[in-house]
Amino acid sequence: MSLSGRRRALRPIGAAIGGLVVAVVIAASAVAQDAANGAYIARAAGCLGCHTAADKNAVPFAGGRELKTPFGSFFGPNITSDAVHGIGAWSVEDFVRAMRYGVRPDGQHYFPAFPYTAFGGMTERDLRDLWAYLQSLPPDGRTSKPHALRFPFSLRPALLAWKLLYASAVPMPDGRADGPVARGAYIVEALGHCAECHTPRDALGGRRAGAAYAGAASGAGKAPNITPAALGKWSDADLKEYLSSGMTPDGDFAGGEMAEVIRDSTSQLTADDLAAVVAYLRTLPPQPVAAPR
Repeated sequence: MSLSGRRRALRPIGAAIGGLVVAVVIAASAVAQDAANGAYIARAAGCLGCHTAADKNAVPFAGGRELKTPFGSFFGPNITSDAVHGIGAWSVEDFVRAMRYGVRPDGQHYFPAFPYTAFGGMTERDLRDLWAYLQSLPPDGRTSKPHALRFPFSLRPALLAWKLLYASAVPMPDGRADGPVARGAYIVEALGHCAECHTPRDALGGRRAGAAYAGAASGAGKAPNITPAALGKWSDADLKEYLSSGMTPDGDFAGGEMAEVIRDSTSQLTADDLAAVVAYLRTLPPQPVAAPR
């Protein structure tokens, strides 16, 4: 075969190889973009706070943070990419099932201290992007601490009954809806799961019906009422400043758990998302403001 003939014969092979290279580059770019969006979702969802120990030199996302409740203490698990002690061996389907339905890869139910009742409202894209980001984290071999719960609240089989009572009652925002208020609802209700701390609960740990965002005990302190009845005197600029820096209109600063939420989550939101959060908070049904004690 002549040199020109060999060149013509090789052209289809070269084109195929070139196409494959382009496809790989595009795929790699898409994965990187997914992980980048997943990092933003992780900040908006406050994953760092619950899954990082309170120690000064704690490894991010390696677990160990204690959550004290009337039922005992829960400990945030390791969610790094470690295949044994983290979630490195999980498939994306395992992750979506856990986030949406509170079910572990082995089929057991998660305790609702893991706010899957809120995360169930996340879009498929955001869930998959969050998984991509968590899989990109360096693996850490720290063993997750077992929960220390009082009987009978330690019984996992009873969680199915809890889900039937409460999980289906949580309103799910439509993450596909347009407009600032709809976006704010998605961030507040699903990603930020703000109602988990700001809504009072009944004796079984379910959110009290008709009392959304009325304020509740949270850890060692109290999460305040954040409905328009309590925030009516705050301007939009006041709320944005508070969620960005922690400073209140009278010059005080947020403390405790909220200071951490602001530092690691709300201050990391884009300007548009922060404005959307404020717009949605303005639409919440007013709840009576408790008199100071």
